[in-house]
Amino acid sequence: MNSTIKALAVFAGAVCWSAAAQAEPPRWSTYRIPETGTSVDIPVSIFSDTAGRPDGYGQRFQTADGRANLTVQSAPNDGQDTPARFLAKKNPPPNIQYKRVTARFFAVSSYKGDYVWYNRCNFTGGYVHCVLINYPRAWERDWDGIVSRISLSLNRS
Repeated sequence: MNSTIKALAVFAGAVCWSAAAQAEPPRWSTYRIPETGTSVDIPVSIFSDTAGRPDGYGQRFQTADGRANLTVQSAPNDGQDTPARFLAKKNPPPNIQYKRVTARFFAVSSYKGDYVWYNRCNFTGGYVHCVLINYPRAWERDWDGIVSRISLSLNRS
């Protein structure tokens, strides 16, 4: 009986520790692209691995398990495209769930299979400054705040 109680106590402690570890808030850091002055807040405790470079300037990041990724990118706006024109040239899919286009930026989001994708691009200083995020659909509710902070922190210093 004593060994059963001890085993249950150890198991309960492990479950509580695991839940506490998952509930910890992410650690954030500001990533900067020196060539363009773009900066964005990144949850470095989530996007812990680098995963190559995009076109233009910037960096791709991914989670340790590779299930989610984040691209921070700046590229010249050689065509002097407005956000609406730039987005139209990319031929976005017709099933976009969220779309906001202004004179200074666009933000779009939808689903591709079991994944959520979210793109925001700001237009300043002759460049298009973007964040592109892809993550499992099952994480959507838990990631709303993370995606919002990343998106709203995107700027050109």
